[in-house]
Amino acid sequence: MQKQSVAIVGLGRVGSVFLEKLLGQSDKGIAIIAVAEKGETAGAALAKAHGIDNFTLDQLIAKSTNIDILFELTGSADVRQELRDKLMASGNHHTVIATEGIASLIWVLISDGENLPDVHGKTGY
Repeated sequence: MQKQSVAIVGLGRVGSVFLEKLLGQSDKGIAIIAVAEKGETAGAALAKAHGIDNFTLDQLIAKSTNIDILFELTGSADVRQELRDKLMASGNHHTVIATEGIASLIWVLISDGENLPDVHGKTGY
């Protein structure tokens, strides 16, 4: 099974439950290797408890060649654009930024019917 290295930016209400659900998928080839969260959230505490590094965006970009999928779950178009710009400036053509829409699709596939919190509305790409 091919392993996918994953990072999550934003561990508020959406990112925290998404992190928790993804942690249960490690036997399916998903490795959460980093997160980025400024606040003291439940998701940041969960990541720390699992030994997952919590980086700044700049630190995350510096390590991004090891990241296959970067889930941007802040709900902020500015953060999403900053990630795009920094990945491009770093020459990273490997890491894919996955939006909340993609996270919602994955959630449907791995959850048991519960809903992913919808706190940001439609933020688009």
